[in-house]
Amino acid sequence: MVKNKSRPVPCSVIIGSLLAFSTHLVYANPLSNFFDSYRQARDNGKTSHRIGIDNDTLLLNRNDGFYTSGISYTQAHTLQQGSEAGVYGWHIGQELYTASDIKLPPAQVGTLDHPYAGWLFGGAFKEMHREDGTHYRVGVDIGCLGPCAGGRWTQTNFHRVIDQPLPQGWSRQVKNEIGVVLQGEIAPVSWRAGDSFDLTPSLRGRFGNIFTDLGAGFTARAGRLNILPNQPALYGFLRANVTAVGYNAMLQGGYFSDNNPHTVDPKRVVGEAEIGLAWTGGPYGARIGLVRRGNEIRNLPDSAGSQNYVHMQFSYTP
Repeated sequence: MVKNKSRPVPCSVIIGSLLAFSTHLVYANPLSNFFDSYRQARDNGKTSHRIGIDNDTLLLNRNDGFYTSGISYTQAHTLQQGSEAGVYGWHIGQELYTASDIKLPPAQVGTLDHPYAGWLFGGAFKEMHREDGTHYRVGVDIGCLGPCAGGRWTQTNFHRVIDQPLPQGWSRQVKNEIGVVLQGEIAPVSWRAGDSFDLTPSLRGRFGNIFTDLGAGFTARAGRLNILPNQPALYGFLRANVTAVGYNAMLQGGYFSDNNPHTVDPKRVVGEAEIGLAWTGGPYGARIGLVRRGNEIRNLPDSAGSQNYVHMQFSYTP
């Protein structure tokens, strides 16, 4: 059964948002200035290599579904100047989404179950961190949604290696589409209680034909805190946010793609929370958290649509 794709956000709104956001980036930091600053940070700053891993299988409960895997590599160059640190970098990554039970053949995947979807992307970003705890980040990702993302090959071969059931539904994944996503985040204020606790609220947004959403949340940290990136630290953290969803191609298929074999309507407000531990010592760093993501699918019971997965990040800064 093919479900009609809901498009509550008109194309003109997405394109207008893209243009407005692009104009802001151009005036805030022209492209030539970005590359000049990138070269300065690369030549005079510290270079970090980061590996990010998201996976529900790491919970060792043999559940595999919805947002089931994410892996990324990031190279970031950090240059501290006085009380500020600028971070310029690029990343590549792949995200995989499947039905709630990957053992089901395509014909048995329910109409409200998550579609199979892969997102392969690369992008560039700039961050600015200040000693008062405030920061902002802007970036752009360009990638490929659908079979071109290689999700079927990645998950099938990984499951062969770890001896888990092979996914059966990738033949009905969403269609191919090239995607562009502009994104930004700002934390305009940060509150501290001594040297061992802080609370930082933030706003973030993404605009594009793959993701369009707007979110607000906070991060609380307790322990030995770092003021700027790459400084020694050991702390526990709690992150929570709520997101208003305009478009999610992992559920609805690419914005410009028609006749996807299986799509669903997104829930318009989704919550997420993460609790974990972060450590930086010498050239090495690690961040490990347990993420609870709320149900993203409209008309699917929250008890069936909510999800837990592990988020890990490992860094090396020689």
